[in-house]
Amino acid sequence: MSFRERFISGTDRGSAFWSENSSSQFCYDGTHTPQATMPPVSLTFLSDASLAAAYAIFAGSYLVFALGKFPGFKIDRPAAAIIGAVAMVAFRIVPARGALALIDFPTIVLLFSMMVIVGSLHLCGFFEWTADLVWRHLRRDWFLPAVIFTTGILSAFLVNDIVCLVMVPLVMNLTRRLRLPALPYLLGVATASNIGSVATITGNPQNMLIGSYSGIQYREFLLHLGPVAVAGMFFDWLVLWWLFRREISGSTPNNEIPAISVRPSNLWKPGMVLACVVIGFFAGAPPALASALGAAALLISRTTDSHKLYGEVDWGLLVFFIGLFLIVGGAENAGIVAQFLRAGDYVNLHASEAFTLITVVLSNLVSNVPAAMLLKYLVPGFPDPHRAWLLLAMASTLAGNLTITGSVANIIVVETAKPDLHIGFRQYFRAGLPVTLGTLLIGWAWLRFA
Repeated sequence: MSFRERFISGTDRGSAFWSENSSSQFCYDGTHTPQATMPPVSLTFLSDASLAAAYAIFAGSYLVFALGKFPGFKIDRPAAAIIGAVAMVAFRIVPARGALALIDFPTIVLLFSMMVIVGSLHLCGFFEWTADLVWRHLRRDWFLPAVIFTTGILSAFLVNDIVCLVMVPLVMNLTRRLRLPALPYLLGVATASNIGSVATITGNPQNMLIGSYSGIQYREFLLHLGPVAVAGMFFDWLVLWWLFRREISGSTPNNEIPAISVRPSNLWKPGMVLACVVIGFFAGAPPALASALGAAALLISRTTDSHKLYGEVDWGLLVFFIGLFLIVGGAENAGIVAQFLRAGDYVNLHASEAFTLITVVLSNLVSNVPAAMLLKYLVPGFPDPHRAWLLLAMASTLAGNLTITGSVANIIVVETAKPDLHIGFRQYFRAGLPVTLGTLLIGWAWLRFA
């Protein structure tokens, strides 16, 4: 058997399977069968130079993922993913003809399609309409829980990063006009977006990846992690209220929330598409297929220019995912992943406590998506892979609340708030530490004993 045959038949690649036929097409069946152990890949085809290059590429890429930029250069995470992926192919660590087999296309399609759907909702004013619908019917002292639960619920069904992009300007505008301190409410947006997104496969990028590789159905995912999200948002409310009770109670709020002008006629099509997509998720349709159909329907329009929707897509995140698939695939080929698995045996990562802890640490070192990409190799060998997948989703998501750089959502909130409000490391960490520890304890206990 040739290397290419061994490589394609043994590589774990989500729901997209490489069909070794004359037409060389991808066959999608909406399922995934994880490997219980690492595929037996021979390393004899790699020269010493290629092996050394693989280690250097992997280490350099993950260094940038950890720091955000390469020291001395303006190389961010997406750029590092591109450079690393190209280098893996250039040094023949990943065969050029087998590179596509490493990319989990259902994850990419789901992420892109959800960006298009959320972008359409953003353009039509859906988020402003939702905020107006919720906040105008509440007393001012309920504004903090309203922000937390609105952000968390929206993040559960939509991509949390994009929810933060639209919620921060709304919250800043309302706190300014209501004469309320902006900091606790912006921290509520950041933390609640992460907590709420843990509930579903479509809540954040790492959950999309885990959903594709685990084969867990949308309803089942929500059934197990939805309670964690709800309890976590209540805990988040308690922590933020306790930390900022003096600032909130000491303010003299204006009792009139300004009306938000939104034309309801613009909402019907994106709202209907979103409803159909969510119904499809609950009905058991493959998430990538359901969301792709929804995105395609939204691109059929007489009034909205498609380029406006393209502008709502985070292309850098898509490129980051594609490059990361190739980098980790190259690391698997070079035996780096196998060494990582052997190292895991020494610390008994099969125990839920240890696995949760290593997920939290690794997620804060290199960010949650690269961490999930590596840790997914451990899960199929666990005594209970189903619970391990849910632990990985829970811990990698909730760990993002620890620091500003813990998740992209946090960075979006902090950067979008500038220059009106500077949120420093200590200001965030003061809330992030108790929120992270409390919600992780809730999530671990629920998955361990429920």
